[in-house]
Amino acid sequence: MRKIFLLAVILIFSLFFKKSMAQNTPAVLNHIAVYVIDLNKSTTFYESVFNLKIIPEPFKDGKHTWFSLGSAGALHLIQGAKSNLVFDRNDHLCFSVPSIDDFIKKLQVKAISFEDWGGKVGAINHRVDGVKQIYFKDPDGHWLEVNDAK
Repeated sequence: MRKIFLLAVILIFSLFFKKSMAQNTPAVLNHIAVYVIDLNKSTTFYESVFNLKIIPEPFKDGKHTWFSLGSAGALHLIQGAKSNLVFDRNDHLCFSVPSIDDFIKKLQVKAISFEDWGGKVGAINHRVDGVKQIYFKDPDGHWLEVNDAK
């Protein structure tokens, strides 16, 4: 009888412990949504500039494109934004690449202008930790950072 009681106590404790641990688990990023004017133009941009893979989206309404961001989650483009919006550089998406120099060549082939944090066109920002960064805009004016952080 005592063994059954101890097993019951252990079972109840383990269930309580698992539940309390689950409540303290940090949230994980699922996706980032970007509101765009022209879905086709933005889809082509993100697919070709960042080599992102399109993944299935459930709506099938012609107003969404979903991209895989690997373990980071997904990027959702959603059509319907108003034009002529101005975005602050502090509000940006950041992608890391193995080589800033190779990425810059890709931007140059596509005639996409880039700049450093201060706004100097064609310049690369060098952070104090050695990471190189550039900034540019997507077709809707959303700021994008690309860096070589490991």
